[in-house]
Amino acid sequence: MEQATDSDGRPDWRGADPALRRLGTSGLAPDDAPRKDTQLATEAGARRELIDGMRIREARTIADDRGTICVAYDPRWGFSDEPMVYSYEVTIRPGAVKGWILHETYDDRLFLAAGTVKWVMYDDRDGSATRGRLTELFFDEHHRSLVLIPRGVWHAVQNVGDTDSRMVNFPTAPYDYENPDKTRLPLDTDRIPYSFDR
Repeated sequence: MEQATDSDGRPDWRGADPALRRLGTSGLAPDDAPRKDTQLATEAGARRELIDGMRIREARTIADDRGTICVAYDPRWGFSDEPMVYSYEVTIRPGAVKGWILHETYDDRLFLAAGTVKWVMYDDRDGSATRGRLTELFFDEHHRSLVLIPRGVWHAVQNVGDTDSRMVNFPTAPYDYENPDKTRLPLDTDRIPYSFDR
């Protein structure tokens, strides 16, 4: 079988396990030797090492002969101690990346409604039990979820599908038009040990 290559003729490892893709800078697997997969799931579901304060609530979609219904957020779940005060919808075009951003005064509570996205979070908070941890998560229509990203955590999202992705955010504070609480870093920053495949 012939090795897939990118437009520059280099080996293309984008279909490989994320841990394998990040190894080596040449695009080649280390020593081009076979490697056993790392654990990606448990009997209870996907294996995730979350950043301190992050939460994920998987959504349940109910279908009948007319269509489907899926509840995005219900304060009765106890998902967050803070009230729902504001919401807005975000779309991302295929291949596009939004981030890196950080909020100092509020948490994001994002419902991933449509499309296929990769979320990457990096904890650089002083005193955090998970400082230095990088978390990479994938979501699509078959795995819609509500995700809480704590204040102070760097985050970015990439649409890795072939249609627009759609999310609804229920942040714990309304948007401040005069003084937005968004701190940004460039995607290729050296401060975060991650590189987006674009």
